[in-house]
Amino acid sequence: MTWHYARWAAFDTETTGVDVEVDRIVSAAVHARGGPIVAESFEWLADPGIEIPAEATAVHKITTERARMDGDPADMVVDQVAEALATQVRNGAAVVGHNVPYDLTLLDRECRRYALPTLHDRLDGRPLYVIDTRVLDQRGVPFRKRVSEDQGARQLITLAQFYGVPWDDEAAHGCSYDAIAAAQVARRIAQLAHMRRADWPAHVRAERKVSFLPFRDLTLAELHDAQIEWAAEQAAGLQRHFRKTDPNAVVDGAWPLRPWVEATEGATA
Repeated sequence: MTWHYARWAAFDTETTGVDVEVDRIVSAAVHARGGPIVAESFEWLADPGIEIPAEATAVHKITTERARMDGDPADMVVDQVAEALATQVRNGAAVVGHNVPYDLTLLDRECRRYALPTLHDRLDGRPLYVIDTRVLDQRGVPFRKRVSEDQGARQLITLAQFYGVPWDDEAAHGCSYDAIAAAQVARRIAQLAHMRRADWPAHVRAERKVSFLPFRDLTLAELHDAQIEWAAEQAAGLQRHFRKTDPNAVVDGAWPLRPWVEATEGATA
């Protein structure tokens, strides 16, 4: 079965910050569609147990006060998110999202924080296949420029606009909205990959060296393996760019999950 006919589990989190090693899940969503199983939707709000910085609240609109009042205990939420995602994967779903290593790595670290089985621990040997719209878009449209000083070339809003997916600024940056938007972008990329170039929208054809051919007629396993290679290449290219001004810059190319490194003896938490 080619990748665009499989069942997908769209996944996204909203968090206390951008450091996957120390930040916490505030909200999460899993929306599963396709295949022989009925559609399923799950969303959680957690009390992360720490203050939610104002910068994070400005993005997802969830305050510390709301999380404490309405959120469930963090360990319970993390356990439920990991189990819901694992259940979908065991039922044959691919995990779909935008910049997936962030969300999967954060979930992995949260499971470890609360001594819970990780997502991989729960899969019972089932392979984890991931569809990452950021990786696919950068492979398909490698030279897209920034939209503006404030809007980058690979942000989810940019992809939604480019691929004709509706976008509501007021609703965006909620975990459910972003998860579903990413899945819609992935569907659109799949459609373009299996269309004649002549039938693409004019603005898509106009992009420099645009090609969706690498995504055509692949199985989920083949697409997953290809994304591992593409993500590494993309990270290496970004690292070369950063090192023009910072010789020590490092961009992690691990995909779809940053490996866990045990703390060395004597290291601080």
